[in-house]
This record gives sequence, C-alpha cells and structure tokens, in this order.
Amino acid sequence: MATMLGADIGGTFTDFVAHDDRTGQTRVWKVPSVPADPVQAIIDGLKDHPDREALGHLRIGTTVATNAILERQGAVVAYVTTKGFRDVPFIQRGNRKHHYDMSWVKPKPLCLRRHCFELDERIDAKGRVVKPLDDDAVRQVAAAIRAIPEIEAVACCLLFSYLNPDHELRVKAILEQELPEHAISISFEVLPKWKEYERASTTLADAYLKPVVGKRLKAMRERLDGAGIAAPAVLIRSNGGEMTLDAAATTPIQLLVSGPTGGVIASRHVAELTGIDHLVTLDMGGTSTDVSTILDRAETFTTNFEIEWGVPIQIPIIDIRTIGAGGGSIAWIDKGGMLRVGPQSAGAVPGPACYGKGGLDATVTDANLALGRIDPANFLGGAMQLDQAAAEAAVAKVGELAGLAMEEAALAILRIADNNMVGALRSVLIERGLDPRDFTLLAFGGAGPLHAASLIREMGIPRAIVPNHPGQLSAYGFILTDARVDRQRTIQMTSHDFPAARARAMLAELEAQALGELEAQSYTERLTVTRALEMRYLGQNYELELAIGEDALDGARVPELWQAFHAAHEARFGFAIPGEPIEIVNVAVTAMSRTERPADARLDTTMPEGRPIGERRVRFASGRLPTAIYVRDTLAPGQRIQGPALVEEAASVTVIEPGQHLAVDPFGHLVIGAAP
Repeated sequence: MATMLGADIGGTFTDFVAHDDRTGQTRVWKVPSVPADPVQAIIDGLKDHPDREALGHLRIGTTVATNAILERQGAVVAYVTTKGFRDVPFIQRGNRKHHYDMSWVKPKPLCLRRHCFELDERIDAKGRVVKPLDDDAVRQVAAAIRAIPEIEAVACCLLFSYLNPDHELRVKAILEQELPEHAISISFEVLPKWKEYERASTTLADAYLKPVVGKRLKAMRERLDGAGIAAPAVLIRSNGGEMTLDAAATTPIQLLVSGPTGGVIASRHVAELTGIDHLVTLDMGGTSTDVSTILDRAETFTTNFEIEWGVPIQIPIIDIRTIGAGGGSIAWIDKGGMLRVGPQSAGAVPGPACYGKGGLDATVTDANLALGRIDPANFLGGAMQLDQAAAEAAVAKVGELAGLAMEEAALAILRIADNNMVGALRSVLIERGLDPRDFTLLAFGGAGPLHAASLIREMGIPRAIVPNHPGQLSAYGFILTDARVDRQRTIQMTSHDFPAARARAMLAELEAQALGELEAQSYTERLTVTRALEMRYLGQNYELELAIGEDALDGARVPELWQAFHAAHEARFGFAIPGEPIEIVNVAVTAMSRTERPADARLDTTMPEGRPIGERRVRFASGRLPTAIYVRDTLAPGQRIQGPALVEEAASVTVIEPGQHLAVDPFGHLVIGAAP
C-alpha cells in the first residue's frame, strides 16, 4: 500500500495530487513553476510532504519534449534515406499556411540538407526488393556522419519500409556498430505507416529529441534521488498512458503532448462517474487553454498532429487543441489601436501585475481581480496575497490606451479572452459537425471555473461542470492513468480482394509487440488489448477508425465488417455507399495495463447546506451587483445556489452569473446552468 502522486508541470504553477490508498484521503496543492528548471518545482512541492517514503509511482506530466522542438533545442540530426529522396523533408507539402502572404516561408525541418545522406537501395510499393542494400554503402554513410562532429543522432527513413522493414533494420544494426555514441531512429519503429513526408518528419523528430530528452531524464532521476525522493518516476505519454523514464528516453516522441492529457483522462473519469456521454473539456491554466472532447465516455485520438504548422508528428495522441489564452495572458494594444489579449503570457516570472513580482502588464487574472471576482486575500487558499491596487493600475493603463475606463477595460479583456476560447471550442465541436447542445462543458485549471459561466452562454452549451479539485485536475488524471502502448501499421487492402489471414497475422504481430513493450517496462497485470482498422471508400482521402472484435476477421464474419463500416460512415457523414469498394489502410492495436483507481467518495447527505460567508459587489456586464460568497467545502449534495454568486476554493473560483444557478451533485461537482 502506498501513496499515488501526480505532478503536472505547468507554465505558471506545478500542481500535485496525492492519494493515500490506506486512508482514502486525497490531498492537492500547487507551487510556482521554475521555467528554467522544471524539476526544481517538483522538489519544492515535495519538500514538506509528510510521508515521502510511502510514495508509490510519481507520475509526471512534462513539456520537456514539446519545448525542445518548439524552441529548436534538440540534437543535430543526420537523415538517411533512399537514393533520390533526401529532399522530402524540405519539399514538404504543396499547401501554404497563408495563401496570399508573399513573405511566408515554409517551416524548417529538423535537419540540415548538408546532413542528408542517400543509400542506393529500393523496395517497391508491394514490399518487394528491387535493389538490395549494400552493407559497405551503409558503412560509408556512417563514416561520413562520424566525420561531422556536431551530429548526435541519425534518422533513417527508407522508401516503403513500412511494408518490408528488412533494409531499415539492417541499416540500424550497422549504424549501431559504426556509431555507438549516436542515437538511432528508424521509421519502421517510430511510424510504420504510409505518407512519406509525415513518416520522415516524425522519425526526424524522434531522433532530434533522443539525446536531449535522454540527458534531461537522467538528470531528473539524479535530482530526485539527491532530494531524497526515491519513488519510481513514470512519465505521461501523449496517448494518455504512462511509461518509465528508460522507455521515454528510448522513444521520446511519445512525450510530445504529455501534460494536457491528464485533464482529459480525468474528464473521462468524470463522464463515467456522472453518466454523461459527451463532454467538451476546457483546461485554462496560467499560460494556455487546452480543449478536447469526450465522446460516448471515451477520449478522442488523432494522428494528424503538427508541432508547428507544416511539421507533422503522426503518433497516436489524445486530440487536444491548445491556444495562448490563460490567466497570465497579457492585454495589449495592436498597431491599429485595438485591444488584444495573448498569446503572450506573463508566465510564472514575473507573472501578472497582481503577483507583486515585478510584472507591469495587465493580464486576465488582473482583470478578474479588478472586477471583484477574486479575493486578493484568499488566492491559493490565502498562501499568496495579491496586490489589488497593482492589478487595477495595470488594467487602467491598458484601458487608457484603448479609451476605456478601468472596469470597462477589465470587462473587455475578459470578453476577448472568452472569444478566443470560444474559437477553440468551435474548432473541436462545430467544425467537426458536433452540436454544442449535445455537450456539457467541463471547466478546470486554475482559471477555467472563472470563465465557465460566460462560455456556456456564448456557445449555447446547456450546462457546465466544475469538477472537484479543478486547479489540479490534470495531476489528478495522472493517478488514474493506465500504462498504454499503441501500435499501428499500413496494410493497404480492399474489400474486393481481402486476404483476411494476412490481416490477422499483422494484428497478432502488433499485439505481441505492444504487450512485449509493456512487459519490458514491468507492466504485466490487468492487461487488455483492443484492435481497430482504419478504413475508407476507395478514392477517399481520409479514414474512419473502426474498432473490431478478436474474431472480426474470421472468414465467415468478414461481410459484417463491411456492413459496420457503411453504418459508421453514415453515422459520421450522413451517407453510405453500399457496394462501393472499401479500402483498409491501417491496422491498429492498443495494449493497456489498467491502474487501480482510487474510489470516489460521495458527499455526506446529512450535512447542512452551506451558507454564504459574506458578500461583495462584483462587476458583471449589467453593472456592479451584490454577490454572495460561498466556500466550496461547505456545500451539501443537492444544494442549489442562484446567481450572481461566487464559490471559492483554494485553487480557483467558480462564477455564477445573474440568470444562472448552480447545483451540487452527489460527488461534489458543481453544475452550472440557466436558471429554471
């Protein structure tokens, strides 16, 4: 028995959740992040932990891989490919980010052209060897790479290796012999799928990260040991699973969207707990806002991800959209004299003006404070005193430039920030053909509950939920995380000529690989395996993923597969084409080792309803209104509160606008909706 602990390293704060499975108690807290040294925030947060010896796995969400690519601080990479194809990473795709901007230039790939090398070998589109690989030619390439001292890693992406990996595997074996100090990534192990540029870009990213991430993870373990934190540390993968530090160093590309996944995992748990089928999640922290969806009580995944426009990274990840809108987003005036908010952030240092750390710019947090929505004496449960006068002065300054009084400027800052988040919500709902009226908004992060009420009004979403521990929900999601491995591979078959035995064999191979990877990380209990096919009508350009049972590819049941695809296509796009050939593009396997999750306690039904602890005048669009102040821990299950009102807790404040009401569900979640 031990304490499960999750740590989410954010841009402004690092959040912690500790659940003691001996007592059933959950403790949450946060400390300021240290952007220049993220591990220090973990050490600071655990400095006074009462029972560090009893810690189980320390589950960490990290931005180490994301920042290394965004800031271009990765390794110098050599690119090895089939003769005639070394320019694929530079040609990229024919699309443009800005169609009419003549000054726009393509993003730079993660390697230099002078570091690209070709091998005179060839495998064709059927996986047949057209020209054998010459081992001596590979050794010559290795010698050329060795002669360039700055190169630290090699990415190998040979033509059609996803159909026949023999050449790539041989290249890897030779390079490991000839270049033992270099990190080696091959596309068959990173992304064995078609589409040459996407496969090359993803393999380059993996190689680009390996030396840097490996060193930083080693340093993380040494720092934790030096601070007396001996608990085994695991990292959160982009697919919402966990992986050991050693596994993360081997496949660092899997860490690309690590931190935000915790909130989506916890949101799925809330959906299962409350019986709500569809959620749209909004995680508003100090620096950014992440949005995602829970459909039929399950996360949504994607492989169409770009770390920056035009640089695709096609690993399976939880589908999360991120915008630069957070509590620390800075209000500013553009060249046209218009008020703007973000994406620049005050971050943890100096932070918003009200933090008193030298920040002078008005931020979203300053605007909320100036309008009376945050109690300056009760920020972080009173652990941090905010400077009301500094916030009002910063907001007044930007308001003067925009020709607005202080309170009008603060309202405008919040309205613009809300509008930015509405755009993100529309991108995961309306732009995908999903009706906001079918969803519930789950708002969390330190700033999310402050904006939930206005967002459901703007979006036409019927209700919002503020879950327990909203300021640390992502960290809470980490203690719910399973170990997970996704394996995918291009297969290219059609319904008119479908070799079911070959498909079964490939699924079995992927299953063995996925389970083997889990076993190598010592995950051997509570194992589950799911299988899926990515399919489309012949000639289409995008696939639908169809989950299948273990016996779905048995000969007699194959016709049911085509019927299921027709039904799925009609449900997604509103039509089906029976009789049209169906193309099976990719096969996919997911292996998981389930985590034992903490039980969710219901509130005591005999507790009395909480009474307001006071009242203050809070500014809304209609003016300053007397607003009742409640403490969240005192609210009873079933209690209803009419707006305007504020519900305060240590890490956040929930706003109920005039004309809205709040209800407390049996687990203590706050449900906001229009007044009946």
